[in-house]
Amino acid sequence: MITQYQAQYFAHELIKRSSANSLEKLTSTLMDAQVDLNPHQVEAALFVFKSPLSTGAILADEVGLGKTIEAGLVVSQKWAEGKKRILIITPSSLRKQWNQELLEKFFLPSTLLEARTYNAEKKAGKQNPFEQDELVICSINFAANKEEDLMLVPWDLVVIDEAHRLRNVYKPSNKIAKKIKAALISSPKILLTATPLQNSLMELYGLVSFIDEYTFGDVKSFRAQYARVTTEAVYTELKSRLKPICHRTLRRQVLEYIKYTNRIPVTQEFIPSQDEQDLYDMVSSYLQRDDLQALPSSQRKLMTLVLRKLLASSTFAIAGALDSLVRKLQKMLKTNSKLERYFDEFPEEYNDEQDLLRELLTLVPTLRVGTR
Repeated sequence: MITQYQAQYFAHELIKRSSANSLEKLTSTLMDAQVDLNPHQVEAALFVFKSPLSTGAILADEVGLGKTIEAGLVVSQKWAEGKKRILIITPSSLRKQWNQELLEKFFLPSTLLEARTYNAEKKAGKQNPFEQDELVICSINFAANKEEDLMLVPWDLVVIDEAHRLRNVYKPSNKIAKKIKAALISSPKILLTATPLQNSLMELYGLVSFIDEYTFGDVKSFRAQYARVTTEAVYTELKSRLKPICHRTLRRQVLEYIKYTNRIPVTQEFIPSQDEQDLYDMVSSYLQRDDLQALPSSQRKLMTLVLRKLLASSTFAIAGALDSLVRKLQKMLKTNSKLERYFDEFPEEYNDEQDLLRELLTLVPTLRVGTR
């Protein structure tokens, strides 16, 4: 038991105001966190708090430097300050990992919101399932599908993991990114990505526009200024405009206190068994049928690629996907409806594959799906 005086002292420590770039800002969080923190992680967390007028930040540390921990520090501090409307948007495959790490390392409770839990809460009479007493974790696709509900919650903080998946938001064709951006336009955000720039500087523009649309102006202005960084002056100007909004740490900058093990890749040849080969051939033959009804025509190429990728993964993976399509076809027969009505219900564990292949189709628009 603690005394009333001690309780008041702890309450004061949690909510007291500190300088944004002071370590005291994170004192309460650092005391309880069950994680070995590195200097660059604390620095990144403090970077997010630097400007009280900031609408967010991009944390772009290289792979393996602990961006999840950095975001966890910020989330914990917000929680300690009583700002508990917090949303984590992440690829579907990382939802449970976030849930586990927030609980084990920062003692923060969270709710995994997906189609099943969302519908259950709706049936129970809850007007907006995103209104929770805990942190809310959902997938990128789910967030886009529920944009209207997202918009109605005055979020204290939104964390978007693997944010580079939304980097092409400036393109009219990127509907998922546009929906999420519009729904969260007034919410403070942290974008996590190890690859803020991959193919074009326009991707950097897209990510920054998620945080602040006025940093670079419109697409036309950005292209005119930075489409080709040909001089040192232009490069320096671009860095200075990014500095208040983007923080990046490289591996070579932390070698003083982090020792990395050299990785040696080994290639292992795989030869499918006759049963596996037969399964691959049968599924491939089915997907090439002219009268195929299992996949919507608008998504046929994409989903064919998804299913082929699952075939290369394991029989268990493809079995789940095929079973899902069977159920959709059965529903379609019973209700005499079009398959598109049920397509949004495709298992969320395959949404990451869809996102990846959408990017591939964008890069190679003439891609054809044929025989092996």
